[in-house]
Amino acid sequence: MTIVTTVDELEALYGTPGDTSLVKELDRIIPEYAAFIEASPFVALATSGPEGLDCSPRGDLAGFVRIKDEVTLLMPDRHGNNRADSLKNIVRDGRVGLLFLVPGSGTTLRVNGRAELSIDPELRASFTVEGKVPRSVIVIAVEAVYFQCARAIVRSDIWNPAKHVDPKSLPTPGAILAAVSANRIGGESYDRDWPERARKSMW
Repeated sequence: MTIVTTVDELEALYGTPGDTSLVKELDRIIPEYAAFIEASPFVALATSGPEGLDCSPRGDLAGFVRIKDEVTLLMPDRHGNNRADSLKNIVRDGRVGLLFLVPGSGTTLRVNGRAELSIDPELRASFTVEGKVPRSVIVIAVEAVYFQCARAIVRSDIWNPAKHVDPKSLPTPGAILAAVSANRIGGESYDRDWPERARKSMW
């Protein structure tokens, strides 16, 4: 196996990026980029900390990542599994990367910046949904924002219903938990109870 070990080797292999790959990157959110953020119900949040890297899915009502101004984004932290991997990273290393997806669109939006965790009562309350207030809000100072071309989405055909995988063909969360815990937790009861448990704790 031949491994690329230097930037010079990498650049010799891939060449230099074209003008369109460079001019699209900005240090602020313009209206054209704001349109994608406001339409997106799903974001992948990448963080870094002493234990390593983390990439966490974040989903909510479309536009749940709020644009405070052209260099600041606000994202509520909804109910989850309380591992708080992303949040632990943010309080120790503020660097974050976000990838916004918009169902039906091949274009994705990437944002890099630095984040802080706010527990300001008024800010948290402004993100209330169904009477539920997030425990914290991630405040992101934008450093770079740019769109990603549609090749990955086109290749994956991710929005094509005909290509959707039947969930029954995959291991269930209950089955996975049972396998990794020697049947101590999980199993059919976990899968059976999950929809109602999730309904009560969605926000």
